Amino acid sequence: MDLVLFGIQGSGKGTQAKRLAAEFQYDIFEAGGELRKIAASASAKATADKSGSELGKTVSSYIDKGHLVPHEIIMQVVKEAILARPKDQKILFDGIPRDENQMKDFDRVMKETGRDFRCIHILLTPDEGMQRILGRAKAEGRADDADTAIVARRMKTFTEKTMPVIEKYKNEGKMIEIDGMKSVDEVYGEMKRAVV
Repeated sequence: MDLVLFGIQGSGKGTQAKRLAAEFQYDIFEAGGELRKIAASASAKATADKSGSELGKTVSSYIDKGHLVPHEIIMQVVKEAILARPKDQKILFDGIPRDENQMKDFDRVMKETGRDFRCIHILLTPDEGMQRILGRAKAEGRADDADTAIVARRMKTFTEKTMPVIEKYKNEGKMIEIDGMKSVDEVYGEMKRAVV
């Protein structure tokens, strides 16, 4: 069964996803990374043999200009990524669906491709998330994390757009909630129990 991972910025979602993937052989589908990968392979192919997939070229045209990739194209990328993997390969989705519009299409794509999934939400307050991010930025010198205005904007988007998705999955009985205030290892222990 596939997994969809949710968590506000600073919840440690990326770290936990990598650990789960390594131990339970999940393929991670991270929306931003997948889009960049498609765009990069399209430009590499275009340079090599003047081809490159149409989808890749389209994605590339948005990313190169710094524009957001439209919803329909993201969903096409999700579907192609699913179909490119063996049917028995478990996928861990990170960063999608982000809003109710994406949720509707994500559910449809999963149904069309015959894939079942459950969701995990790492619970964390925005205040705690902000403290962790600022601590990490200081320790690792990450400029984009140090900008509190950018982080606050991402968190606001998560609260306004993604929380309704989480609530809907919760009402459908697909959501497992995990306390993100615990240590990294304790959170991982709970996540492991959730997937086995």
